Amino acid sequence: MSQDMNYSDDNKFIPVTSISAHSGKHVTLDLYYYTNQVVNICIYGNSEDWVLIDTGMPKSAREILSVVENHLGKGARPKAIILTHGHFDHVGASVELVRHWEVPVYAHELELPYLTGKSDYPEPDPSVEGGLVAKVSSYFPNETTDLSGHVHALPADGTVPGMEGWRWIHTPGHSPGHVSLFRESDRTLIAGDAFVTVRQDSLYKVLVQQQEVCGPPRYFTTDWHAAWESVKKMEALKPQVAVTGHGPAMEGEELAQGLTKLVQNFESIAIPDYGKYV
Repeated sequence: MSQDMNYSDDNKFIPVTSISAHSGKHVTLDLYYYTNQVVNICIYGNSEDWVLIDTGMPKSAREILSVVENHLGKGARPKAIILTHGHFDHVGASVELVRHWEVPVYAHELELPYLTGKSDYPEPDPSVEGGLVAKVSSYFPNETTDLSGHVHALPADGTVPGMEGWRWIHTPGHSPGHVSLFRESDRTLIAGDAFVTVRQDSLYKVLVQQQEVCGPPRYFTTDWHAAWESVKKMEALKPQVAVTGHGPAMEGEELAQGLTKLVQNFESIAIPDYGKYV
C-alpha cells in the first residue's frame, strides 16, 4: 500500500475533553463505542471480523490502537474503516490507522472530495448562535484530509462493507455526504453527527456530557433544511438504541421521545437564530 496520504496543514491537536473521555461501553454484544476526548468511535464485530467506524480526533492514533488492542487483542486488524463523514474529529487518526492496518476506507461519494485533497469544507462559523465552543470554532480544522487511493465510495446498493445486516443511509446537512448506519434486526443506529446527544456548542454541556437529543453541531452545519430532513429519516426508523458522534448512547423511550421532540421542534431546538449558514 502506498504511503502518499496526508493530513491538511491545519490538522492539529485540539485541547478539549469531557468526563466521558477515555471510556467505552457496549451497546450491543457486537457494537462497542469509545469516547476519544469528545467524539465517539465505534468498533463493530469481534477479534476475527470487525470494522472501525470513524477515527477520532487529530493526534489520537496511538490511543485508538491501544483501545483496539485492549478490546480485541494484540494484532487485531479491521476489514475496513467506515467514515460517517470527513470532519476533523471523525478522520483525526485516519492516515496513521490506514498505514498501520493497510485497510480500505469507505465513505459516501459526495464526501470523497473532502477526503482526497480536492475540496476543503466550509470554514466553521464562530458567529453562529451558541456557547463558548461555537465562539472558538474558528480554531477547528476544516481543510481536506487526503486519503487518495485508499478511500472508496460506499456501495450503491446500501450495504456496508464488513457489516452484514447493516445498511447506510444518506443523512446530509451537517456535511454533503454524511451517512448513518442502521441494522433492522435490532434497530441499532450509528447516527454520526446527523443528531447528537450532547449539545456541542456549549462548553459546559460538553465537559459534563449533559445528555439531550440535539441537532448536529451548529458551527459546522451548512444546510439546515437537509439536516432537518435527515433527522426525520432517523426518527422514522424508530431506533431502539443509538450511538451518536458526540454524547452518551441513548436507547428506548428516552431516545424515541427525544427524536420525536427534535423532529417536531427542529427550528427552535436545532436551527440557530443567526449565523452565516442559517
